[in-house]
Amino acid sequence: MANDIEAHYASAGIAARILAALPPGEPVTPDTLAPFDHFHGRGPAGTADLLEALDPQPGERVLDIGAGIGGPARWIAARSLCHVTGIELTREFCEAARALNEATGLTGNVTILHGNALAMPVPDAAFDRAYSHNVIMNIADKRGFHAEAFRVLKPGGLLVLFQGGTGPKGDPYYPAPWATSAATSFLSTPDDMRAHVEAAGFEILAFRDRTAEGLPGQQKIIDTLQAKGLPPKGWHVFMGAERSLEFMINTARSHLDGRTCSVEIVARKPGG
Repeated sequence: MANDIEAHYASAGIAARILAALPPGEPVTPDTLAPFDHFHGRGPAGTADLLEALDPQPGERVLDIGAGIGGPARWIAARSLCHVTGIELTREFCEAARALNEATGLTGNVTILHGNALAMPVPDAAFDRAYSHNVIMNIADKRGFHAEAFRVLKPGGLLVLFQGGTGPKGDPYYPAPWATSAATSFLSTPDDMRAHVEAAGFEILAFRDRTAEGLPGQQKIIDTLQAKGLPPKGWHVFMGAERSLEFMINTARSHLDGRTCSVEIVARKPGG
């Protein structure tokens, strides 16, 4: 299963393609890379909302579970003066993240480790805060995921989850950004999401279903993509233009047709 997930995401030369897509003379910073390297729902705007919920403090150690090519980790580390460790399953994503850390001068602020979210290569109680953004849909063992997040957080540590889930109207349209087919897609209902977090021992501080907020713009996304195609900047630069266009249209259709939902969870590990 892990190999199938890696195959969905992996490609060669990711960092080089992104850097080549920047306008000539533009500095390489977390902000200039943001249109390309925030590979999740709503891009940098979604990361900004996550950062507000996470509220990391200078000097804290933060864990990004499913770091992709490291865009949110760099963005959060630069803004909050914390250290972010990213765990990522796809080796090519790890290589790209490290190269982009170097290009932005953030190798001392962001560490990328190759690993599985179900057995993370980090010690117990090592982090003040942790987050995961649109990653759990690739993981069948939800209880294992949350148990690992609980293990690596210090007592009193905060976990922030922004994730897509299943809606009331059936399966999402495939291919999607996270899966080519249902074989590697493991969505949960909002009720199940809450149950999984609580079963791991977390105290839920906030639980917000944001699906309705995003519905008004979905048809506009579809119409724009069908009329104008992909924008000059975006994660399609490393995921491939043809399939990314289909991914984006299917994602918007799934939201619009009630086949997916969008949930934000803030939880705390007791103690501290």
